[in-house]
Amino acid sequence: MKIPTKSIERSFFNSGFSRVIGVDEVGIGCLAGPVVVCAISFSPALYLKPSKKLSWIRDSKLLSEEKRNEFARILMGQAGIKYSICYSYPKTIDKVNIYWAARKAMKRAVLNLKEKNAIILVDGNLPIQNLSMPQKAVIKGDRKVFAIACASVLAKVFRDRMMKKYAKKYPGYGFEVHKGYATKYHYVQLASLGPSKIHRGSFRLS
Repeated sequence: MKIPTKSIERSFFNSGFSRVIGVDEVGIGCLAGPVVVCAISFSPALYLKPSKKLSWIRDSKLLSEEKRNEFARILMGQAGIKYSICYSYPKTIDKVNIYWAARKAMKRAVLNLKEKNAIILVDGNLPIQNLSMPQKAVIKGDRKVFAIACASVLAKVFRDRMMKKYAKKYPGYGFEVHKGYATKYHYVQLASLGPSKIHRGSFRLS
């Protein structure tokens, strides 16, 4: 399995940037719950002396829950790293659509870091709109770029924890298992219980 590389980040550090920010989102295709974004900022130090504990990090979808939690703990305790997590609730998703809801959260997450002389590496084919900072969009960046993969892990861990809390508030849907994604069980429970307050009305629920 191919592991995300650090070559893009190193090239930007070599060109004079003092920070590299990886950005990714989770929850785009869910029927319920927020879309969650993480922006994670790295200094050159972590790239000069890479942590062996993070050498096998990759796209959160390719990791077990146990490994995601382990990597998240390491990232949150690592020197030279700052991160910001933002999200858009279902009401916002229904109002502006999932794409713009995710983009709004991305912009907030990046601005919360208050970084200077930084470049943003964002997962996808477009940069974050209305953001006056250098950016590079990378298609399937969570599988190619170390910084983006790290962002995907933190965003996934944070969102999963949110959905487990929602499972207690809205029991019966199985949020603690499928995290709001469109599983067969989720559809069955939707048909039986009807939508909860965290279901996205603009998504097809049946």
